[in-house]
Amino acid sequence: MPPPRVSAETARRFLRRALLLDTPAPDIATALAHHGYIQIDPINVCGRMHDHILRHRVAGYREGDLMRHLHGDATPKPAAQRTAFEHHIPSANTLVAFPLEAWPHLRAVMRRRTYGSGSWSGRLSPRQRELSARLLAEIEARGPRSSEDFDDPRRARAVWGSASLVKATLQKLFFHGRLLIAHRSDTNRRRYDLPERVLPASILARPEPKKKETVCWDALLKLRQRRLCLLKRTELALVADLVQPVEITGADCPPLFLLKSDLPLLSEIENRESKIEIGAPLLLAPLDPLIYDRRVTRALWNFDYTWEAYTPPRKRLRGHYALPILAGTEIVGHVDPKADRPARRLRVASRSVRRGHRVAPALDDLARFLGLRR
Repeated sequence: MPPPRVSAETARRFLRRALLLDTPAPDIATALAHHGYIQIDPINVCGRMHDHILRHRVAGYREGDLMRHLHGDATPKPAAQRTAFEHHIPSANTLVAFPLEAWPHLRAVMRRRTYGSGSWSGRLSPRQRELSARLLAEIEARGPRSSEDFDDPRRARAVWGSASLVKATLQKLFFHGRLLIAHRSDTNRRRYDLPERVLPASILARPEPKKKETVCWDALLKLRQRRLCLLKRTELALVADLVQPVEITGADCPPLFLLKSDLPLLSEIENRESKIEIGAPLLLAPLDPLIYDRRVTRALWNFDYTWEAYTPPRKRLRGHYALPILAGTEIVGHVDPKADRPARRLRVASRSVRRGHRVAPALDDLARFLGLRR
């Protein structure tokens, strides 16, 4: 039987609703459970990536709330009180905030990294192995520590950015699951501690799932994160009984997939399309789940977007931290804002907005979120 067909307009309205842009979650825990994870990035040009993603998805969200939810405020949150933690997606090595139930699925890839290659995540070098014993002993004795808390001038070899040997070793111990991020300083610097002091004992005691279960979980993460997406054949084979293919009329892409549990929402939107109210324009995060897959964004939204934070300035088309503008069911341009914290001003380096659309209300909203003036 051929997959059902829906219009691109219906698909766009579905994505807004399914990705919590029209109906924000009541709290961060609910949003995390819905999406499976929230991507974390340290760059802070006009707010950090995770804050941009969550400010439209959690009612009353304030800048920095995700980190407070993960780690507490002034002091690290006790393990028994934690409901989420930071780590990397197994298939992508992307740093994210996970709900606690993700932990058992990460253990196998942590173990593989201990004998794999990689200057940031692979096996410890002889120097790092020797140093790690001292780092772990001091953290065990004194509690959470950052790389700045250790007096060792040596530099790591073959590491991007010429990091210190201490920082590179701590990073590998984190990738291996021997340390976890327990807190972050005001400048976002990581403070590491032992897993048993970061995660509840009941989570650490859970058995490791079978390999097939973890691979299936990883595939489902993509669907929970994006709600309507392309799947590889290997992914589809694992989750075929849980997903529904959908053909988008007029879109230049293969059938997209959604969770069968999302079918009632798709049907509701298809049957009540004209009655759905859509709010004011939104400034999307550069890696927002709505636009994360460039091929799908191009096909559904007619918008070709690349995040250019790591692109050399002379090659940038939109700007260092350009935020796409979502207006209803259209992406109508971008704006490249900069937070001037000393002057308490939100400035705009560049913008390009389709005629007939106003970005000022969205910029005012961002300025208020950051505690700045426009």
